[in-house]
Amino acid sequence: MEKEKINRINELARKSKETELSEDERREQAELRAEYIAEIRASFGATLANTVIQRPDGSKEPLKKKDD
Repeated sequence: MEKEKINRINELARKSKETELSEDERREQAELRAEYIAEIRASFGATLANTVIQRPDGSKEPLKKKDD
């Protein structure tokens, strides 16, 4: 995510503590937060996809997605 967008998220958060946000600002804040969270999840997913478990016998096994 671009630094400008992160700065805008922080700016809106500070403003919301001081005053009531307008409808447009609330919508913008929600969109920016959703975009930020999606990027964090994608990054975390990529990290987990490249993670392996090394067993005591020395064998390595990639992480598997847990079935609910």
